[in-house]
Amino acid sequence: MILQKKDFVEIDFTGSVKDGEVFDSTIKEDLEKLHYGHDHQIEAKPFIFCLGESMFLKSIDDFLIGKQPGNVYEIELNPENAFGKRNQELVQMIPLKIFREKNVNPVQGAALNFDGRIGKILSVSGGRVIVDFNHFLSGKTLDYKINVLRKIDDLNEKINALNEFFFRKNFKYEVQGEKLIIEVEKPLVEIVGLFKDKFKEMLGLELEIKEIEESVERSQQPQ
Repeated sequence: MILQKKDFVEIDFTGSVKDGEVFDSTIKEDLEKLHYGHDHQIEAKPFIFCLGESMFLKSIDDFLIGKQPGNVYEIELNPENAFGKRNQELVQMIPLKIFREKNVNPVQGAALNFDGRIGKILSVSGGRVIVDFNHFLSGKTLDYKINVLRKIDDLNEKINALNEFFFRKNFKYEVQGEKLIIEVEKPLVEIVGLFKDKFKEMLGLELEIKEIEESVERSQQPQ
């Protein structure tokens, strides 16, 4: 069974930089080695994704197409095929007063969200803060060990995988013919609607959104 574009596959993997530091994994023992400030409470479970649909690194997508499930592969990626080379223009100086106006205390080594851009504080000196907006893995050669567990054929597994990947939620749904009807709370209706084309591309189903009331637990949360 040869894997093809748009196939759903389940994998276990560990990604590490060339010096051996782990930065991502689905395996418990490797998750415990995570660096770069990742959440150490990430659940260790296999990753299900659709090949060739930008759910994983393109270079890994390209590598797995044509391979056989049930095999373990080791891949080395140079920066150009991973997260790109470092761009010195993305290392920028921001006046300290900008942080003070927003009641933020910049600390060397901290990663902060700047209007959707993640930047790492390199230094704080006088009234200047040097921030690096490069991806934290840019300029690095990466090693991936990938165990292709199986090809996914079950439609429900595919739907649940996409809901988890795009929305981090397990929506209730039903399939009627060539239509996928997902129950979505009102605040998320517009967001889910943005992915109609993706569901059509990957599942061949028209996405219909059924708006429901917010759950009691959510509506009673303190503001």
